[in-house]
Amino acid sequence: EVQLVESGGGLVQAGGSLRLSCTASGFGGDDFAIGWFRQAPGKLREGISCITSTDGTIYYADSVKGRFTISSDKAKNTVYLQMNNLKPEDTAVYYCAAEVKMFSLLGCPIRIEEYDYDYWGQGTQVTVSS
Repeated sequence: EVQLVESGGGLVQAGGSLRLSCTASGFGGDDFAIGWFRQAPGKLREGISCITSTDGTIYYADSVKGRFTISSDKAKNTVYLQMNNLKPEDTAVYYCAAEVKMFSLLGCPIRIEEYDYDYWGQGTQVTVSS
């Protein structure tokens, strides 16, 4: 069974940086993509970035493009989300998620939508103070 564990959230001042980690296990030989989502209080969950396991192609939402960077370390089975120039509006619970399907059917990197993702981590809080 696929398991995802996030870490790295915390409190940071506006303009600061944080790096989130998502350690994944249980994929076997399947193709998959890891996505990062966030949910602010009173708002819908938003997909912000994803990366495919096969060729490392990447998608960024406009809201984070140029400030956030997704990367993967296959040896550590970990996907990172480096978040720079953080803004108070980035405050949210951040989740990593996995979509597991044949490469040609993956939503990532064309889109990042909740309905594509089968497995979810527990979430990690990011708070950006002004």
